[in-house]
Amino acid sequence: MINEEVARLVLKDVYDPELGINIIDLGLVYDIHIDGGKVYIKMTLTTPGCPIGPMLMADIKNILMLLDGVEDIEIEFVWSPPWTPDMMSDEAKDIMSYFHL
Repeated sequence: MINEEVARLVLKDVYDPELGINIIDLGLVYDIHIDGGKVYIKMTLTTPGCPIGPMLMADIKNILMLLDGVEDIEIEFVWSPPWTPDMMSDEAKDIMSYFHL
């Protein structure tokens, strides 16, 4: 059965194509709630006008639907709190500093 820990682990395979870092380590996923077979995700993007939102949404849905027990996925994009680089994991910060991004 799906749970938040499994969902977060699987979402580490969804990458921001511009930065090459997964959405979990970027700090884009604020909340994951599981209710039976329905997965609710509250997340943001690096900027409100980011053009990759629809692509990330499709990637998230495609990967989560592969898990046993997932019947539906609802993704809500929120802009508060706004994303900042401080929300990234230490690993993501190291990658960004290495490439001077």
